[in-house]
Amino acid sequence: MRIIYKICPSVLWQEAEKVGFFTGAPIDIQDGYLHFSTAEQVRETAARHFAGQSDLLLIAIDADSLGSTLRFEPSRGGDLFPHLYTHLPLSAVRWVKPLPLGADGQHLFPDLDA
Repeated sequence: MRIIYKICPSVLWQEAEKVGFFTGAPIDIQDGYLHFSTAEQVRETAARHFAGQSDLLLIAIDADSLGSTLRFEPSRGGDLFPHLYTHLPLSAVRWVKPLPLGADGQHLFPDLDA
């Protein structure tokens, strides 16, 4: 199973849990797809796009369960990033964990292998 990650404000995730799927954050809706990161990319994503933000969640998703609507496309520095061209069904979610800020202002990541 390949795992990809979504960083999400907890308020948006609470809405997804109510309806059973995640339609995206404002940037996802604007771009026309859901942005995800691999384990190798997610820390830099947090630093670049979520610096100083608290009340975030890290969501682990089974990439293989998403089928052909998930595409790996060039983005930052030519790296291939996972983009989902539909809503995210909660059935694809493996776990959801808090992504708190440490004393140094950097996000404290859980064990990504868990």
